[in-house]
Amino acid sequence: MDGIGMTARVSAFARAMHARNRDHVHFDPLAGRLLTQQEMQDIAASMSQGIGFFHPGFQGTPEEALRWIVDHQLAPSPLGRAAFTESALEQSGAQQYLILAAGLDSFGLRQPDWARGMEIFELDLPGPSRDKRARVAAAGLVPLENLHLLEGDLADAAWPDALRAHPAFDPGRISFCSLLGIIYYLKQDDFRVLLRQLAKVLPAGSRIAMDYPARNPSAQFDRQSALARGAGEAMQAAYTWQEMENLLQGAGFRVERDLNPAEITETYFAPYNRRNPDQPIYAAENVNYCLAERI
Repeated sequence: MDGIGMTARVSAFARAMHARNRDHVHFDPLAGRLLTQQEMQDIAASMSQGIGFFHPGFQGTPEEALRWIVDHQLAPSPLGRAAFTESALEQSGAQQYLILAAGLDSFGLRQPDWARGMEIFELDLPGPSRDKRARVAAAGLVPLENLHLLEGDLADAAWPDALRAHPAFDPGRISFCSLLGIIYYLKQDDFRVLLRQLAKVLPAGSRIAMDYPARNPSAQFDRQSALARGAGEAMQAAYTWQEMENLLQGAGFRVERDLNPAEITETYFAPYNRRNPDQPIYAAENVNYCLAERI
């Protein structure tokens, strides 16, 4: 991959559009700065023009169509999983944070005060990683010294070498790892290998947070799959709760939390919805969030 993929750019677009609201499920003020104006305009036009696919019979202006698509299709996953992950990270007591396939994740750039004592490692393919660096520079953002951007391919068994070789990484420290928007695009065998690699990198007491496609097909999931295929990033697998637990246990992890869409909505979206009853946002169907501890 030569640069940041389309799904990562659309995710950043959704976070940027949501940040323009006066109220937020999750606030990311830097997402829009990691996209060019042309990218923002092109994605907005493409989405609003495709309202008939998302909502047949929709009546409204292009601006209203875009707001509907952002709130109901694009934003729920990136907003919810970021809120889930950052809340768990803050409570974890971890001293190191590893963001796999980081894309345009902005946490390391906008880190809150409680994260300043962590060493934060972003790992991505060489092309996307270099693209990210260029975007950060173009936006005039100056990364703090505790943010480290590394290059590595999760499909290559040697990807942990880049982490172990970094002078700031301590293999004995309790760590936290996020796998956001990743598992959809991994075959089950590849995901199993990745978990086992993580088990070798993370000491006991470390945690991983992830979102994953629940195996319960619906029209909503079909639309999400179609979007991914259109971006050239086809989804590969989905899991029941028990299948996910078995995979994690087999790799040396214990599930702490596994939230279904109803639980996600109640925990992370309901406060926003009570304040904004005319523009509610609900968790994406057939996507669960999981927090697991290395044992």
